[in-house]
Amino acid sequence: MPGAGKSTITAGLQKEFTCINMGDAVRTEAKRRNLEPTGQNLGKLMLELREKNGRGAVAELIKDQIINSKSDVVVIDGIRSNAEVEVLKKIVTVKLLAIHASTDTRFNFLTVRARSDDPHDKIMFDERDNREIGVGISASIALADETISNNNLSISELIDTAYNIIQKWLKK
Repeated sequence: MPGAGKSTITAGLQKEFTCINMGDAVRTEAKRRNLEPTGQNLGKLMLELREKNGRGAVAELIKDQIINSKSDVVVIDGIRSNAEVEVLKKIVTVKLLAIHASTDTRFNFLTVRARSDDPHDKIMFDERDNREIGVGISASIALADETISNNNLSISELIDTAYNIIQKWLKK
């Protein structure tokens, strides 16, 4: 879910692996369309892309980045549905790592992060959560290969835990 710590992990792993943020793909599309990158605009655009191009549409936006990556491991931040996973499985082996954090923890993280599309109040936060659930994020979380609980971890503990899970997957 938004604010659970996915981007923190990605930032910590980018020296080791190629990292791609699916939200950045939506933000790039918004910029191309001259849309202000507010939470409302990006949410509408995400839904429009999925309605027009199928539930895996955002994954389609990042396929070339994955194919052109020189890394053996590509960390993708922001899977929102199993349809996106299916798009990616056509080009790479996929392992899902879900990051869980309580509602209060996530709201606090997003408030501190203060990205242009982050909710400014609890109402906007709840609307965003409902939109994410509506596109299928809960099913992807439920089917994750591993889950990290990020309620009481330091940033380094969170990144190290994710790194160790990826290393374990690579040994299999």
